[in-house]
Amino acid sequence: MELRGISKNVVEQIIENPALTKEEDGIKIYQSIIDNYLIRIFVNEIKDPKLIITVYKTSKIKKYNEG
Repeated sequence: MELRGISKNVVEQIIENPALTKEEDGIKIYQSIIDNYLIRIFVNEIKDPKLIITVYKTSKIKKYNEG
C-alpha cells in the first residue's frame, strides 16, 4: 500500500463501503473510484483472520468497473 501511495484509511473505507465487489476462488475483490482512479483490494476470505493479498490503483476504470 505504501509503495502504491494508498493509505490504510482509504483501504478501510473501501472494504467497509465498496462501490462494487466480486468473488473469484475465495478471493473477494473490493473496488471504488477515488480521485479518478479505481482502487482494487484483493482479500483472501478463506483465511481467519481475512488476509489482504494486494491493493492497487488503476486509471483503466472501464476495464474493471463492470456493473
